[in-house]
Amino acid sequence: MQHKTKRRFFARVSFCAGVILLLLGSAFLLLSFASITHLQIIGSFFVMIIGGFCLLLAIKLKRQSLYLFFAAFFILIGLFLLFKVTGIIPLTLKQSWPLLSVFTGVALLPAGRYRYGGIRRIYLTPSIALIMLGSFLMLFSLKLTNFSFREFMLNWCPVIVVMAGVILILLSISSNRDRM
Repeated sequence: MQHKTKRRFFARVSFCAGVILLLLGSAFLLLSFASITHLQIIGSFFVMIIGGFCLLLAIKLKRQSLYLFFAAFFILIGLFLLFKVTGIIPLTLKQSWPLLSVFTGVALLPAGRYRYGGIRRIYLTPSIALIMLGSFLMLFSLKLTNFSFREFMLNWCPVIVVMAGVILILLSISSNRDRM
């Protein structure tokens, strides 16, 4: 019984220390960027605080991976906004919108791991697909290619449809083998 009391005390002390360090770090960050308006930084922190609240809900409500997904998603968006505001990432929002797909895919990974206690195909496949889709769209958003997305779709759409059919057939065959 005494061991359990010590663990609770340590958890509360570490939580309080974490909150104090978060507040101190935020204050120092606000003071260090004098050229940036405080409203911009506060906005990115607000998004991260929403993520922290979702994380708290995920911890308090057992096996609620949806809250963990939203926690990871909002924390990633908040960090991106903070890096964008501070100039570390010099992208406009018009250029960086495909990152939403990447953030969604990355946020699915801890949610699936938390829900099932390990990495499962049901979360891994859409996660990888979303990360690849966002990365692919970033090529066109950042104009790293010599042609537009429209030209790509006109020229490569039949190949993509054929590849999607092959992938679906292979998935069907592999799921049939798993049942045997």
